[in-house]
Amino acid sequence: MKVLISDNLAPVGAQILMDTGLEVDIKTGLAPEELKNIIPEYEGLVIRSATKVTAEIIEAATNLKVVGRAGIGLDNVDIPAASKNGVVVMNAPDGNATTAAEHAIAMMVSLARNIPQATASMKEGKWEKKKFMGRELTGKTLGIVGIGRIGSIVADRAQGLEMKVIAYDPHMPEDLVKKLGVELTSLDEVCKKSDFISVHVPMTKDTRHLISTEQFKSMKKDAMFIDCARGGVVDEEALYEALTTGEIAGAALDVFAVEPTTKENCPLLGLDNFICTPHLGASTSEAQENVAVAIAKQVGEYLRTGVVSNAINVPSVSSDVLTKVGPYLTLAEMLGSFHMQIAKGGVEEVNLEYIGDFEEQTTGPITVAFLKGLFTPILQDAVNYVNAPLIAKERGIRVVESKTGHSDDFTSLLSIRVKTTEGKNMLAGTVFGKNEPRLVRMNTFRLEALPSGPMLFVYNKDIPGVIGALGTTLGEHEVNISRMTVGREKEQGRNIILLNTDSTVSKELLKTVQQLEHIDDAMALVLPNYAEI
Repeated sequence: MKVLISDNLAPVGAQILMDTGLEVDIKTGLAPEELKNIIPEYEGLVIRSATKVTAEIIEAATNLKVVGRAGIGLDNVDIPAASKNGVVVMNAPDGNATTAAEHAIAMMVSLARNIPQATASMKEGKWEKKKFMGRELTGKTLGIVGIGRIGSIVADRAQGLEMKVIAYDPHMPEDLVKKLGVELTSLDEVCKKSDFISVHVPMTKDTRHLISTEQFKSMKKDAMFIDCARGGVVDEEALYEALTTGEIAGAALDVFAVEPTTKENCPLLGLDNFICTPHLGASTSEAQENVAVAIAKQVGEYLRTGVVSNAINVPSVSSDVLTKVGPYLTLAEMLGSFHMQIAKGGVEEVNLEYIGDFEEQTTGPITVAFLKGLFTPILQDAVNYVNAPLIAKERGIRVVESKTGHSDDFTSLLSIRVKTTEGKNMLAGTVFGKNEPRLVRMNTFRLEALPSGPMLFVYNKDIPGVIGALGTTLGEHEVNISRMTVGREKEQGRNIILLNTDSTVSKELLKTVQQLEHIDDAMALVLPNYAEI
């Protein structure tokens, strides 16, 4: 079998693949048409971030069995197209956490001591000692936005510099963060109290422009901002305004909304109090070797033995088990994503009850699929079918499974309760026919909804005209409704409405919906598309 390495990969990766008996070709810098022409020859494809594995490439890859990404991010892979064509997509999510954290610390130190500016000045033949007066880190407060795996490493390194660390992360339990010696607080408090602020969250619909005008206005005048996580988490226009008006003292970015980044598409590059690097967070020899080793072992093992590791789109189960429980894997992942997006506070406990015909089934993979769905909205590509249980353990989340032999209403029913620091939610789902997932209960509401793709979730008073107002409002903003489900509580006089939409509801449109008469609350959800899992 043949494997193509189409991006620059540490040589050890190719050697591992060859040692397993695979034929390896290294062809980097291929144009899309060139890749399309040669990809039918290969069973495996190993990439980094440069190669774009589009639906067109996958359609042409008639023998392709696996795509391996040496790193975390999978923005350059059309995962639905890969799933549709039976191509396993793997990544290496754990190989560069330390490297990314160290880069954030390096950027913070460089920013505090004006190292890039002073270097440029000296190379111009100048000696401007007074101009580049710096600041000490000792005794200062570092605010971390997102205290997961990378954020916690940053906290540890900052504490070694005798900094006080505070953090904002709505998905992390407070007692777990306290064990790190870090105070968990609100985003507003992090902005107000911190001398330095470092971002470590993935790019999601909820984190896009998480740091914008309001946050910069609340920061200290001498505060410094660092983002080595994902482009788009910070509003670059708002950051430019904050730096030019003196709302904050300086900023450092390793990631940008548009990459490659130039002065033409990013005016930040023209500011003296701004420093930057071209997405170097994972660019160390150690990290590149780590991810090359990891992905080569995974791809080699899959092609030789069929064993799946760190797959984004396929659970690690036998074909027999997959045939029996496959539709419920899809349902469980949807319910997990739904749970996380409606939850308030950090998750503490998950209780999965398998009711009806599950008694003779292997349900462990369904639980894993639920956990993957639960963490995907907040961790994106960093979670997969292999590491989801470990992430739950690391976050102190108790996972409980039980089986009940009889269901009054359905042959099989998956009922999942999630307890958070601020409340509880229960979702129950089943599969109609061979593969039609449905959400049939949410807390006290009974319904029959397809939990798939972009959705609008509404709590409203049970009063005539609400559905009409919703439809009109969405129509005025050119958002088409493909499906609508209503759950009703007659005694309380309230409804829930679930709308499947053809496009994601924007933050601006969501605010408009929330202000409609008789609407108590509304949330925009983005769930896995059941046809594409």
